[in-house]
Amino acid sequence: MTTNTEAEAVTEQQLRDKMVRQLIEVGAARDPRVVAAFRAVPRHLATPEVDPVKTYEVETATITKTDESGVDISSVSAPRIQAMQIEQAGIQPGMTVLEIGSGGPNAAYLAEMVGPEGRVVTEDIDADVTARAERFVEATGYRNITVVTGDAEHGVPEHAPYDRLVVTVQAADIPPAWIEQLKDGGRLVVPLRMRGMTRTVAFVRDGDRLVSDGFEQCGFVPMRGDGENRMSLAVLHDEEGAEVALRLDSDHPDPDTEALRAALRSPRAEVWSGVTVGGEESKEHLDLWLTTVLDNLPIMAAKAAARQRGVVAVASPIGLPALVDGDSFAYRSTRATGQEDRYELGAIGHGPNGRKVAERLVEEIRAWNDGHRGERAHIEVYPAGTPDDRLPAGRVIDRPHTRVTISWP
Repeated sequence: MTTNTEAEAVTEQQLRDKMVRQLIEVGAARDPRVVAAFRAVPRHLATPEVDPVKTYEVETATITKTDESGVDISSVSAPRIQAMQIEQAGIQPGMTVLEIGSGGPNAAYLAEMVGPEGRVVTEDIDADVTARAERFVEATGYRNITVVTGDAEHGVPEHAPYDRLVVTVQAADIPPAWIEQLKDGGRLVVPLRMRGMTRTVAFVRDGDRLVSDGFEQCGFVPMRGDGENRMSLAVLHDEEGAEVALRLDSDHPDPDTEALRAALRSPRAEVWSGVTVGGEESKEHLDLWLTTVLDNLPIMAAKAAARQRGVVAVASPIGLPALVDGDSFAYRSTRATGQEDRYELGAIGHGPNGRKVAERLVEEIRAWNDGHRGERAHIEVYPAGTPDDRLPAGRVIDRPHTRVTISWP
């Protein structure tokens, strides 16, 4: 006879097995040890208030806390993102790993990867979050996880040095403590925001600098505490449910919001590049090229209803690069080509100089296609104050602690 508890356990294992199959299909889990870790951890125990079916959906992040204005400030990341970062980290048995940003399940995956001889330290600034993580660790019985409440800007020096640092919150800068507490040759995986665009970058420490070894597109809740550096919004259209805004990083100049609001109400100017992409082809490398070569390129965020009502031609859940020039702007767009699953890249301009701005954006789309389409950007991080002549050629992003460079072959 099967008890209810046994039936529930079978169901939960079936959910994990289905999740793992999907992670393998999308290429997020490749290492057999990563696959085994995701098959083993009962992640639903971290969020008992949520339907277990939802917690095992590969693209679903579970929000666990919002601030007073409704902004998400803590979550259990989607399984695909977690698997992707763990693959980037290259974790081996016996390692000591620091996780920045707690939740519970990700620390358990890391604990599975390091094994009983390894150690995982997971830190979060929010006592509510670490209390949730501690309850999860107790419920799942992991003995090689240490939960710490503290500001991650300073790391956790008492357990350093670390073989790996895995950051699960969006960071605009790399605190010195992270580099100092990471072994030379160790890997730091961090969702780094660069001029509004976030990529989870796998860095290798080389003395006082970090050198990229691959990156992936992602989205995370922002860091809090001493390292907090949130983006600001310039709202261009405020119709309820159909809002359009520019997300501005701290190094973007303040726009003339009223002029851009008027520009959005003006007729569109469409400019097309002749460059085509497949329907499932990622544009993350193109967008990183655009932010490397163009100066005033915030991210245009638009609700789906804004596209449906004709306010904008396209809307993306992660936003689109938009080139701003005074009272005019243009954003990247696509249109069907008539060929199955092929779309042409272009730009939609608004304002007195909308066509000119769109042409400038399209010029760089063509440059990317002609010279860099098969290439990947190289990202490095140097201490603040590093002289220009020590930096690679390319875009330099100055932050309080570091100078981040984006260069291309």
